[in-house]
Amino acid sequence: MKEDNYKHQGLRNKLVKKLAEKGIKDDRVLSAIGKVPRHFFFESALLDHAYQDKAFPIGEGQTISQPYTVAFQSEKLEIKPGDKVLEIGTGSGYQACILLELGAKVYTIEYNRVLFERTRDFLPTIGYKPHFFHGDGSKGLPVKAPFDKIIVTAGAPIVPDALTSQLKEGGILVIPVGDRTRQLMLRIRKKDGKLIREEFDDFAFVPLLGAQGWGK
Repeated sequence: MKEDNYKHQGLRNKLVKKLAEKGIKDDRVLSAIGKVPRHFFFESALLDHAYQDKAFPIGEGQTISQPYTVAFQSEKLEIKPGDKVLEIGTGSGYQACILLELGAKVYTIEYNRVLFERTRDFLPTIGYKPHFFHGDGSKGLPVKAPFDKIIVTAGAPIVPDALTSQLKEGGILVIPVGDRTRQLMLRIRKKDGKLIREEFDDFAFVPLLGAQGWGK
């Protein structure tokens, strides 16, 4: 059983303080970052890395996102308790845990089967139980649509129509869009059937694979 002790909690509190200094204002998001034991996602030898504000490789060409990025996307989603949320790109599962701490009902889809199986088996052992799916997230998850919120944790070349069509009226999609190395974070709201787009900072995500993402 993995241990979460005062030392870990102290490191998390420091990380929360750093994220607040970097501009994260939503107290609920900061509180969620302060609750999820990020070191559980790392080998014990890499403990020093767990609470640094940086991304880290998790195998299969993927990373566990930088805490600032997770907090930034979570804040822009404006999660309300009970929101039905689709996460595209399960990866390590860390972002899904933050969404669950915010009170969302989380459906998460992963393209890579190895990561899908690893995370599906791991998260329940630390007390987090989103609904897991394996498949092409660039097409969304039509069988469970529509969603209050959709978050994409990989860089897309375009905003996939499948995602905006699976958004409820009043819903929010947060997605990084650009080329394979840099993306602009977009927030898209569906209002009266129209899509209202806001642009935020540049980020660097791994590519979104799939029919409406990048080819393999």
